[in-house]
Amino acid sequence: MTNMRTIHTRLLEKGVIIHCPENVEITETVDPERIDPGVTIHSGCRIFGRETLICKGAVIGREAPATIENCQIGPDAALKGGYYKDAVFLKGASTGSGAHVREGTIFEEYAAAAHSVGLKQTILFPFITLGSLINFCDCLMAGGTGPKHHSEVGSSYIHFNFTPQQDKATPSLMGDVPRGVMLNQPPVFLGGQGGLVGPVRLAFGTVIAAGTIQRQDELRPNRLIFGSATRPGNIAYRPGGYRSIKRIVANNLHYIASLMALREWYIHIRSRFISESMPSALYAGLNRTLDLGIEERIKRLAEFARKIHESDQTASDHPLRPEQQLHEKWAEFESKIRKGPDPHMDTRMRDRFIQSIEKAVDLHGSTDYTAVIRSLGHSDAEFGTAWLDGIVENLLNEWSSVVSF
Repeated sequence: MTNMRTIHTRLLEKGVIIHCPENVEITETVDPERIDPGVTIHSGCRIFGRETLICKGAVIGREAPATIENCQIGPDAALKGGYYKDAVFLKGASTGSGAHVREGTIFEEYAAAAHSVGLKQTILFPFITLGSLINFCDCLMAGGTGPKHHSEVGSSYIHFNFTPQQDKATPSLMGDVPRGVMLNQPPVFLGGQGGLVGPVRLAFGTVIAAGTIQRQDELRPNRLIFGSATRPGNIAYRPGGYRSIKRIVANNLHYIASLMALREWYIHIRSRFISESMPSALYAGLNRTLDLGIEERIKRLAEFARKIHESDQTASDHPLRPEQQLHEKWAEFESKIRKGPDPHMDTRMRDRFIQSIEKAVDLHGSTDYTAVIRSLGHSDAEFGTAWLDGIVENLLNEWSSVVSF
């Protein structure tokens, strides 16, 4: 209790607002220097972890008590109540009460979720908005151009991310990284009381009507998808059986390649926006969380490879079957995946794009990340997209040399 009082005293003296300090638990694992003046912590909150960072203007527990464990919370973020662990929230991000946000989750600038939302291994690009009563784990969502034109997920939506075979090789990609980071694409809209059965890829501009369960990829932009519930049926079922293995593997690899392209974006572009809005400790947490997300996807794909090998449907052991290749060549395959992008690949597109970023920063006299990115001209943004597209395609080509998918 003495140590906790000491931490409270240090925080109050430096200008942290703690309503009813005797009802706020801050453990001795928390470094007071990583909680800025101007942070507001409401009654009933609990804060743990050496990696915890809370930046100026953030408000914790405004609607209900909040538990924070090893999260990095950016300026002016608002976590209004719930449980938050090993997640990152950039400037202006927010969640309503009843949130359950776990490891691997990234809210980029001004991304928001309403009340009672469950997230894990979820990446939301700037301005993305989630409604209430949503379970949206193991996916990345991009799309939109600003606070009034953004991708959205309607209330009572589910991303189905756990299969009857008990695996999670199910990550879904809404939009993509190379175009999504430019903040210039049509939004994706997922209507309420619907669901997405991962792994699925959706193009920008996709609208899925309320109540629709989407099970297939839609890579054509600007499509409206609608449909009734699945027709009733009752057929023989063999537990452990797999279908569409090549599609599942391909979507997982596309997701991993996309995360690796996003990592290159963070390294070469976001690093240029270290400022009060993105302090270096927040930037470090962002990179660490993305790396953990890549590790999670590799682990889940490894489990999938093992499970399909153990399934009796692979008893023929045909050497050309993709599932046999995936199992027999997994060590080589994993090594290729972990190598990431070729450090010697042509960087002219990247360097040209960096020049455009530097000019935009000088022109606007601003280190506001979203403002600078949104100010880029079409041709400048195309150079950045071409650079990131090249990373994704080169990785997929490299990996396909080991396993056909």
